[in-house]
Amino acid sequence: MKVAAAQMDIVWHDRRANYVKIRSMAEKAKEAGADLVVFPEMAATGFSMDTSVTAEPMDGPTPSLFRGLARELAMAIVGGFVFQRQGGRPQNVSLAVDANGADLALYSKIHPIGLLLENHHYDAGDRTISFRLGEMEAASLICYDLRFPEVFRPLADPCGLILVIASWPAVRQRHWDLLIPARAVENQLYVVGVNRVGAGGGHLFTGGSVMVDPAGEVVSRAGNTETLLFGEISPQRVGQVRSDMPFLKDRRAHYRHHRGF
Repeated sequence: MKVAAAQMDIVWHDRRANYVKIRSMAEKAKEAGADLVVFPEMAATGFSMDTSVTAEPMDGPTPSLFRGLARELAMAIVGGFVFQRQGGRPQNVSLAVDANGADLALYSKIHPIGLLLENHHYDAGDRTISFRLGEMEAASLICYDLRFPEVFRPLADPCGLILVIASWPAVRQRHWDLLIPARAVENQLYVVGVNRVGAGGGHLFTGGSVMVDPAGEVVSRAGNTETLLFGEISPQRVGQVRSDMPFLKDRRAHYRHHRGF
């Protein structure tokens, strides 16, 4: 499966400009033979706490664009937006749609980042969700989730691919560069991190989108400019690594902690 990571320079609070970019990058991904294109967190607006700008329903313009492009290009799409649900605050979500434009999964970010007051504006999700992409089971997580290995662990058994869509700031770029391969190695699966570039909301973003295989080898890596990053994802590689290094079977999920004697 050929995956394209759309490392966007998201224009702050400008849906129209961002939709033009999303369409252009999706079309170029298709021309290059991609089976899946992945867009960053809050791809239509930037990582904003202004829910009067960001929030939209499931039939809103951003999910509708993802579905329409998927149908038009016959290519799966995953991307981030803000879902205005009934009976609660909006949620920062990732939507996966198949090559027919049908919804595969809607994941709500489990870890809103308190440091940036995201938890003051958005409700957290409470579950991971996997979905089928070709021959591989996949899941999508969002940005700050990357710091919490426990949210990845339940996905190790069903999945061979985890997508992490993000607006990860330059000030902590080194952590992104460390944690993506760590999550791939400890769960023996592909991790594709799709970050943004540019500036927005008082933050600078320097990209570093990357695809890492189940043994921690870098498949491809982007720099700090707007680009499409491509890489081949193989379910056979997942099986090979897990067979050659059968570490996951030695997990002990249930144990207790004591202090001292």
